[in-house]
This record gives sequence, C-alpha cells and structure tokens, in this order.
Amino acid sequence: MRLTALKVLEILKEESDKQHPLTLQKIAAGLAEESDFAGNSTHGNRHTARAYVEALQENDYPVVRTSKGYYLEPAFEDGELRTLIDSVLFSNLPHGSAGKLIKKLQKLGNKRFKPKVRHVYNLSALKHSDNDQIMNSIDVISDAISIHKKIGFVYNDYGTDFNLHPRRAEPYKVSPFQMVTANSRHYLIANTDGHDNISHYRIDRMTDVKMLDEPARELLSKSNPVTECIGGLNLPKHMAEHIYMFSGKSIRVKFWTQEFMMNCLVDWFGKDFHILKNQDGKILVEVNVNEHAIKYWVMQFGEFVEVVTPATLREEIYRTAEKIMNAHS
Repeated sequence: MRLTALKVLEILKEESDKQHPLTLQKIAAGLAEESDFAGNSTHGNRHTARAYVEALQENDYPVVRTSKGYYLEPAFEDGELRTLIDSVLFSNLPHGSAGKLIKKLQKLGNKRFKPKVRHVYNLSALKHSDNDQIMNSIDVISDAISIHKKIGFVYNDYGTDFNLHPRRAEPYKVSPFQMVTANSRHYLIANTDGHDNISHYRIDRMTDVKMLDEPARELLSKSNPVTECIGGLNLPKHMAEHIYMFSGKSIRVKFWTQEFMMNCLVDWFGKDFHILKNQDGKILVEVNVNEHAIKYWVMQFGEFVEVVTPATLREEIYRTAEKIMNAHS
C-alpha cells in the first residue's frame, strides 16, 4: 500500500494544482497507466484511489479536496520557484553548481511549470564564478557560524592570466558572523584576527576554507567587543550603509541631488535616509554610509549629485574628478 500511496502522491504532484484538481477517476487512471500497476484493475478503481488519497491526508500530506477534485498544495508557488531560479541564474555561483541547483528547483514544480523556465539554461552566456569551491565554502562557513568557531581560508585576487592567485602566503583567520548577498555576489561579514573592526570577504574569492578548533570572537564580548558592533550587528542598517560592501567606518553625508533620483536613492540606501530640504525639484539628502563607498557612488552619478558635507569628502571627489578630466583631456 505504501508504494501505491507514493505513486498517487507523485501523480498529484506532477499533474495537479489549484486550477487543475484531479478527480478520483483521473487518479485511478493515472495509477492504471503506471507500469508497476498496469493490468491490475484494483488500482484503476476510484474507490481504491480514494483510500490512498485519504491515507495521504491522514499522514499530513497537503492534499486538498475541492468540489472538482484533489490537488497537492505545492511547497512553492510558481512565482516563488521562478524567483529562486532567477536568483541562482543571476548569482555569481559557478556555472556547474548553478545549473545543478536550477535543475533541482525545477523538479519542485509540476509539468505546467517546467515549460515556463526552459530558457534559463543559457547559463554559459552569463557571468559566473570559476571557483568551484563556493558551495563547499558556504557549507563550512554556515557550520562554523552555528557552533561559534573561527575559520581559515586563502583569499585570492585575479591576475592578468584571468586566474585566482593568493593575496598573501599566510591564510586568513576570521570569526565569521553572517553571510549576505549584495549585487548578486556572496559575502562573508567577519572579524579578522588582530583587528577590532568588521571586514567583508567575497566568498567566490575564498578557497581552502576550513573550520578551526578555536572559538570565534563574540561580537558583544564585555571584555573584548568588536568596536563597530558595540550596539550589536544591525544587518539591514549595515547593508544599507555598506552599499559596495567596503569595510571601514560609516560617516554622515549631506548632498544635493534631483527629486527624480529617489528611485536610485531607495535602491542603494533603502529608506534609511532623510530629506532635509526640497526646493524646486532639488533635494538635500542626509545619510549614514561607508566613507569609501560614498565616494564611488557620487562619482557614479556625477552630474546629479553635489556633496555638501563633510568637506574632506567634497575635496576628495573634486581631486578625483580633476584626475579623470586630465586623463581624458
């Protein structure tokens, strides 16, 4: 009976959904078509099909009965599955890992879902990491975070040969706090041994990641706290301030920009900024943001942003713009 019930479950998963419930007669017909049950009239009986469906319901499988038949409530709606698949498709995961993960996600949908995502196989045309250790690194980091252990790893940069090369001979040793995704890239937020601040590491540039038999540093240790996290690590605030995931302190910045820039401001800073003035379509914005990141952000939107304070940032942007102008003159 268990095998037959699982076949019924498989039929419901593949053939049914809220808009397309199956009658007991269709479930029985589906069973009769299965090679393991072909020729057995008992399995093609609607009363037997009802018994298997009720057995599934009694064992807490999400089989829903409607006036038109039965359907299996999916673990993920089509829109949710598509969102997950797209997040993998446009991530920086290695080509092979991304492809395998997408296939697994596709199998969670029924036969009507699969044709909707056939086009996602064009992975080779998209930019993906060539570091095939990423998935293992994520596993090790996740385990280390859960049991408060340090990790060690080699941190790499790309050379002119387009291959990864160790940044230094000595492995890095850090206390891992959180993994995040920003701009389709995976980062580790951690404290590096010998420092009191927060650092960000690109996971796709980490290799030979190992859990160490050393307790990780506590963010809020009374005797030795991480100075950037005296009030705790507020992840949404941290992500909003570190728009390019640069390490370093955050500063308060005021700048003039145009009202039509509101979409960009919310995209980059969330809603954690203040509009101090609004004059004829120009707005004076105040935001806390990483001091290194804001320079590159302002340069990115150049003609639409004018920094007011701090003066040191204004001067640095002026000098950088002057160098760019001279290089292109």
